Amino acid sequence: MRVGIVKMGAIGSAILLEYCLDEIARRKDLETRVISSGSKIKKEVLKEVGECDLLIIACPNVSYNLKPDELEFPFKTVVVSDNASKEWLESVKCGYIIVKADSMIGARREFLDPTEMALFNSDVLRVLAVTGVIRLIQTEIDRALKEDYVPKLVVDGLKAVEFGGFSNPYAKAKALASYYIAEKVGEITSRACFVERDFERFTLLCATAHEMMRIAGILADSAREIEKGNDTVLRTPHSKDGEILRKVGLFDRL
Repeated sequence: MRVGIVKMGAIGSAILLEYCLDEIARRKDLETRVISSGSKIKKEVLKEVGECDLLIIACPNVSYNLKPDELEFPFKTVVVSDNASKEWLESVKCGYIIVKADSMIGARREFLDPTEMALFNSDVLRVLAVTGVIRLIQTEIDRALKEDYVPKLVVDGLKAVEFGGFSNPYAKAKALASYYIAEKVGEITSRACFVERDFERFTLLCATAHEMMRIAGILADSAREIEKGNDTVLRTPHSKDGEILRKVGLFDRL
């Protein structure tokens, strides 16, 4: 099976997307090709897409950046994004996974540099991984490859933690709190980037949002530490033929 991945702009879900499908590079049933336009959103890269069994397009605020008719390909297509309007979701023909907690970064030149960008995204990745979003994407993409199916999901906190595999209710509560805080970050960074014009106000809001994402990452880490302490961390690696395996105890064999 051939999977094409197009990355337009930056969202946390896209950073390790291709690696989530073949985490130890042992799958024999899967080949991936990644095309990226970097931090800019350039629709021209869609013209570079070749024949594949499944196309995944990762793009922020997809209903603003990509019209439904620009996503009509002769093969299965799934969009991964942080935000989409109700009208876009109702009109688009392809599949989608919209992750609310994959919030926009504080993209103001006076605040954001490569170091801050890396730190923010490391926190986003921790939130997405621990709460269950990464496993949800893994599971849904695997299903789309093997069945006559494409996901149509808007992922809120409760949906995410269904895939988190938590056995301890306090760990699950911490993960859910992590998700909700991360989700709120986008409202603040959007205001900072697109509404506020006063330098001190938009800089303060950017810093506030990044501090919130840091706390969300700490909560996610705390949730995982509880599961580690109980030896109940769920692991779902791929087999060589692409089957999703499952284990809980650290020394359980597959």
